[in-house]
Amino acid sequence: MHSAFSEVGHREREQSRLVLQPTHSSTGIPTELGIRRTGQSQIDMKLSIVLSTQPASFSALAYKGELEQNIAKIAGLGYDGVELAVRDPQSLDLEAVSGILKRHDLSVPAIGTGQAYGEEGLSFTAIDGAVRHRAIERIKAQIELGARLQALVILGLIRGRVEADVSRPQAYEWLVQALTECAEYAAVNGVKLAMEPINRYETDLIATVAEGLELIQHVGSEAFGLLLDSFHMNIEEPAIEHSIRSAGDRIFHFHIADSNRWYPGAGHIDFKGIVEGLAEVGYDGFLSAEILPLPDADTCAEKTIEKMRAILK
Repeated sequence: MHSAFSEVGHREREQSRLVLQPTHSSTGIPTELGIRRTGQSQIDMKLSIVLSTQPASFSALAYKGELEQNIAKIAGLGYDGVELAVRDPQSLDLEAVSGILKRHDLSVPAIGTGQAYGEEGLSFTAIDGAVRHRAIERIKAQIELGARLQALVILGLIRGRVEADVSRPQAYEWLVQALTECAEYAAVNGVKLAMEPINRYETDLIATVAEGLELIQHVGSEAFGLLLDSFHMNIEEPAIEHSIRSAGDRIFHFHIADSNRWYPGAGHIDFKGIVEGLAEVGYDGFLSAEILPLPDADTCAEKTIEKMRAILK
């Protein structure tokens, strides 16, 4: 029964991949970091969904814990990969997780790090220098994990926010300093870092694609790019497809969730337009579902891949 279940999931993963002809040639620059290749005639996007490896208060997670069971479900539904949300790599049994992933033929496109902020208060912009240092060291540990799993590392809420008694220029300076140090460490380890612009209601630092691109200029590392999220973009961007095109080859990863943070198709976001925009800039990475587990985890995962497969076929 296990082998038949896995075979069905493998066939569905193969069917879920996008092959589109770009409307114009890709302008992506080929680098050793391997985001995309110039001159591609076909673009191949894959599907993943977020799974938290440890307990978390963050709500937009379809699956939490029960790694063996949930990874089997994700593979069986036809996903190509599973994005792992990891609070602290030191608490992760990497050997066991790697074994489960191998058994179900799933890759890990990205590692989420926001739980270090949500559960422990670690951030790059904390007024306490010791907290900032711990945040940097935590991300370095995540980079080492990323190197082991061949996954990029997401920088979301761990950026922090402008705290009381801290000026915005000071917070921004701390942020750039932390990111520069982490990006240097990432480059040495062959890992990419992806900063996620997050809407104004969750942070007051880096809410838009334009702000993310400006930050990239200040950090100045080929290892540092953007994770774009359709939920946040729906709040902050005047035109999602235009912002995708402006980000171009700096898009390292992409989160999908509808306007209400439910599964794609439960709100009003135009995912076909998003996919077409990503294809135009030569994006060939993962579309990873970071969604509320509504009406329940299995249903939202099924609805996501059903919706996206119809677009990607």
